[in-house]
Amino acid sequence: MQGNKMRWRIMFTLILGVLMLGGTSAFAAAEPIELYTPFTNLSVTPGQSVNYSVEIMNNTDQIQKVGLEVQGLPSDWTYELKSGSWSIHELSIKANESGSASISLEVPLAVDKGTYQFRLVSDKGQTLPITLNVTEQGTFKTEFTTDQPNLEGATDASFTYTTQLKNKTAEKQTYALNSAAPRGWDVQFKAGGSNVSSVVIEPGASESITVSVTPATTVTADTFKIPIEAVSGSTKAQLELEAAIKGSYKLELTTPTGLISTDITAGDEKKVELLLKNLGTSDLTDIALTAATPVDWVVTFDNKEIAELKAGESKTITATIKASGKAIAGDYVVSMNASAPEASSSSEFRVAVKTSVLWGWLGILIIAAVFGAIYFLFRKYGRR
Repeated sequence: MQGNKMRWRIMFTLILGVLMLGGTSAFAAAEPIELYTPFTNLSVTPGQSVNYSVEIMNNTDQIQKVGLEVQGLPSDWTYELKSGSWSIHELSIKANESGSASISLEVPLAVDKGTYQFRLVSDKGQTLPITLNVTEQGTFKTEFTTDQPNLEGATDASFTYTTQLKNKTAEKQTYALNSAAPRGWDVQFKAGGSNVSSVVIEPGASESITVSVTPATTVTADTFKIPIEAVSGSTKAQLELEAAIKGSYKLELTTPTGLISTDITAGDEKKVELLLKNLGTSDLTDIALTAATPVDWVVTFDNKEIAELKAGESKTITATIKASGKAIAGDYVVSMNASAPEASSSSEFRVAVKTSVLWGWLGILIIAAVFGAIYFLFRKYGRR
């Protein structure tokens, strides 16, 4: 009997102990105010923006006003504690409900690589520890870049480069834009559709800058460097652009005197001197000479094909024009053409045709014969 009583006492004691332990655990878990975020350990890079969503839980049966503050951040870091679109310092939460807040944090550009710890603290004594890992060493510099630094064109072409200027410092910068192009070249900077000589860029922001380059009028075929730079009081960046001048192509077909008219007798030939000039800055090859003539006319050249004509040089060519024997007196047009794969030129010659002297004498003889026949007939039949 006594043994049974003892066993019941032991069992009762064990049950009571379990109940007490369970009650203690439940009590420990039921903090009146709790702070929660899923992002307790993030990895970021310099200049990145981070946004933490925070839940504030009121586990009491009364409305609680909870004051909130961020502590432990380095002094040069900036943050904003908000609920919805409002900046806050305190949040009122209904009984057994939750409120929401957010921490917007800007990681500085000038920051050391490493682990940073801070916390969200309530005025009720709760603390939410947060760890932030900066994975790269921060910089305090300016970047001047372009996707296409090299362009090609003729001497009379304009070159347009699209560049990006990025302020990777922690301060707003005013950049003066300069170039060191070859003498006689013109360089213009354009931002936002307007010509500029300087730009203002906020920290971490960038500006698209169009660089327009016009070569000097006397430039020859070659590759040229155009250094440009953006300079502020505390930082600068340089960018080297490149313009490949492939030269210009221009032919001119004329005469040594500039006169492009002549005369010819029908059925005869006339030699005409032509002057072919290479007015471009690049050599021309495989130049062919042709002519467009009236019907039954023929034009031949003493040099129908020219293998090469160097830039700035000229060559004299003799063209022989043969007029049709049936041509009547008047003005005719003969077109002379010179063409290379890269350029061509043409000149229209006005050719005045005169009839042959023989035809003149024949006409006179015919007229005389007609008058003679009339006179003979008059003498023979006139008296009848």
